[in-house]
Amino acid sequence: MMKMYLSDANGKMAEINEIKNGCWINLVAPTEEEIRYIANHLDIPIDSIKDALDDEERSRVEKEDNHVLIIVDIPIAANDEVDGPMYETIPIGMIITDTCFITVCLQENPIFEEFSNNKIKNFYTFMKTRFALQMLYMIATYYLRYLKQINRRTSEIEKELHQSMKNKELFSLLSMEKSLVYFMTSLKANNIVMERLLRLNYLRMYEDDQDLLQDVIIENKQAIEMAEVYSSILSGMMNAFASVISNNLNIVMKFLTAITIVISLPTMVASFYGMNVPIPYQHSPYAFMVAMLIAALLSTVTAFIFWKKRYFL
Repeated sequence: MMKMYLSDANGKMAEINEIKNGCWINLVAPTEEEIRYIANHLDIPIDSIKDALDDEERSRVEKEDNHVLIIVDIPIAANDEVDGPMYETIPIGMIITDTCFITVCLQENPIFEEFSNNKIKNFYTFMKTRFALQMLYMIATYYLRYLKQINRRTSEIEKELHQSMKNKELFSLLSMEKSLVYFMTSLKANNIVMERLLRLNYLRMYEDDQDLLQDVIIENKQAIEMAEVYSSILSGMMNAFASVISNNLNIVMKFLTAITIVISLPTMVASFYGMNVPIPYQHSPYAFMVAMLIAALLSTVTAFIFWKKRYFL
């Protein structure tokens, strides 16, 4: 899918049907025909567009004769095998030419929607360097947003695990831990790209642009620190709650065993008095009552002993 947008001097953005100077070309899972159309009209290599469509592509920044290619990873929400929430990262490409700003991604994402719906302040498609920095800032913001969601989801799972004896919650924690690993790897790679943009003159930046890039780097480093802290906490929680689940199961088994012993005593007494051999008081009219009292007494005494030893807790 290919869409093109252009901002006017007042900041209002409209969708256009042809390539114009200062426009934004957004390619989402583009067809081969769309890729060739953009590559031919803007005189850029096809590989520069296709690189961002490889979900294993590493983050990097490159400067060619007539364009700058920036590839970074963005966070996306997904579902794991048990339909629990988890997060992954996919690459996006930003290609800055003399005339246009091009974004390339494998799938739709909320970051592009923020810009296409004109929700970003001071956003103009023709201010290409500022556009790239605003895009990087929004990516770092979404990492922080998803990290907070992971933290909230982890707290919810922790409450469920207090009384749980199933593995579902542990699988959910495992999904969260995998998400944090993806985030840390991508954030560190993105940070290298931003440091290179700050150090090298790949983009022509004014003082405000440099300040914005510094803010992006700070946000990105904060996301890295948060991901590392949450990952350490989550790793400790998984080890602790694996033991908790095992302990909960042992408590239930202890309770069931105690109940089984208490219930088996009346059965044992009834079995003795049901034997086809002479037994004491078998002809007494109170024989049944005596057997029931003995069974009740044994069960009560045994239950009291188990209660004192806290076997029912």
